[in-house]
Amino acid sequence: MKGISYRGNHICFGKYALQALEPAWITARQIEAGRRAMTRNVRRGGKIWVRIFPDKPVTVRPAETRMGSGKGSLEYWVAVVKPGRILYEMGGVTENIARTAISIAASKMPIRTQFIILG
Repeated sequence: MKGISYRGNHICFGKYALQALEPAWITARQIEAGRRAMTRNVRRGGKIWVRIFPDKPVTVRPAETRMGSGKGSLEYWVAVVKPGRILYEMGGVTENIARTAISIAASKMPIRTQFIILG
């Protein structure tokens, strides 16, 4: 996957964010795991925005099948993420709470990320 994410990164909802540093496919399960980890850590304080959506279907063929016989069945959905893309945003909390919550969400991601403070 080539290129850097440009579109939509100038729009910000919260004050703190998690930004991708590598290109990857992030599955819907990984996105949801990160969101749950953040909301559990914040405990009803602040607001969280998920800035990526899994809109690409991934199909998988069964193991040891012959060529032909059509496309495989739908296995999961992914969000295509390029470097520079904002994954999550958070607002209404202090910086140290946001930093810990976002670092927990970052550990659920399959790529390197960074914590940024939006203007």
